[in-house]
Amino acid sequence: MRIDKNNYYLDIAEGVLERSTCLRRNYGAVIVKNDEIISTGYNGAPRGRANCTDLKKCLREELNVPSGQQYELCRSVHAEQNAIISASRRDLLGSTLYLVGKDTKNGKYTKYNRPCTMCTRFIINAGIEKLVIRDDKENYHVIEVNTYIKNDDTLPEVVV
Repeated sequence: MRIDKNNYYLDIAEGVLERSTCLRRNYGAVIVKNDEIISTGYNGAPRGRANCTDLKKCLREELNVPSGQQYELCRSVHAEQNAIISASRRDLLGSTLYLVGKDTKNGKYTKYNRPCTMCTRFIINAGIEKLVIRDDKENYHVIEVNTYIKNDDTLPEVVV
């Protein structure tokens, strides 16, 4: 049986995450436009810097920093960011970003997967139109990037 296109690109993103060098979670991203792969990215230290897998330690892990907090302590550039900086904005306009994440301790897909606040900003500015994020081997959820713009979580709610 032939898999659908979303799972096809998610499988490619899952292959990309195998290059990740994070000791906590591995992520792979693939950006596609007009059924053509524009770029890929995985989470790891900036080029030329030592990776956590090389150092055999993670500062956020040592400090018991919860997921989603204090990213400034992390050595890694996120998969979404690496995919975005590897492409031109012209190619990214109207594209779809496919994202897969796995926990390194148990190999399971990350739950409630979505880009962090900083990656969300990158995605908006890149002109990416849609996110397809893997929940498990066959299931995924889709986020229209426009909802991030309409529901701006960086502004306080106005009480009238």
